[in-house]
Amino acid sequence: MPIPALTITDFCEQVNPHLLLEMRRQPPAPDMRRVQQSWTAAPEKRALLWLAAHTPQRIGPDHLTVLGLAAQLGAGLSYALAAHHRYALLGVIACLALNWLGDSLDGTLARVRQCQRPGYGFYVDHMVDSFGALALMGGLALSGYMHPWIAIGLLIAFLMLSIQSYLATHALGEFHLSFWRFGPTELRILLAIGNVALLWKPMAKVFGRSYRLFDVGGAIGLAGMSLMLLVFTAQNTIRLYREERISL
Repeated sequence: MPIPALTITDFCEQVNPHLLLEMRRQPPAPDMRRVQQSWTAAPEKRALLWLAAHTPQRIGPDHLTVLGLAAQLGAGLSYALAAHHRYALLGVIACLALNWLGDSLDGTLARVRQCQRPGYGFYVDHMVDSFGALALMGGLALSGYMHPWIAIGLLIAFLMLSIQSYLATHALGEFHLSFWRFGPTELRILLAIGNVALLWKPMAKVFGRSYRLFDVGGAIGLAGMSLMLLVFTAQNTIRLYREERISL
């Protein structure tokens, strides 16, 4: 009794080995279209191309990916330390800069050197981003500069936006690196500015009442990310509905 086919490849191999051979001869699917429309996209691209051209050969994309993750973990640790030593906030800024270098340059370096691994790079980069976001928000929750529930809300919103982006990449063939002109670089810049502000004025007044500065900023960020999630989900749903109409 033959073993049932478990995958399309198994099925082709059992029914028609020549069909399987033809499938394997087909060129790989084209890369997803990358959409980057953030405020800093143009100067950032020029800077990354220059850095990629001047990066020593012994340094590869994987080294930069590891650097980006280590820097994000360092940023979370620095936030946790800031609960006892406020100047650890400066360590967060340094880690954010290193995270930008590793997270942004790894893909550019792979493209410049023509050593891309699209599936591997897409998967690893975004799992690294997820672990990095967990570390960053965890550090903020322990820092005393942001209420833990706001930090948890920001982490959930980030992960939900990420899920939306990955599903849109698969369904629409477009990978958006920014939303409403805001991308990872803009968020790092805002966070660095906020850290400097925390050193001098950790509290903010809203309608005559005092709140932690990062509670106010986090609440605004959470509202903005939630709105982005709803708007882009609705737009993509409508677009896919129109593109895949059912003829009755």
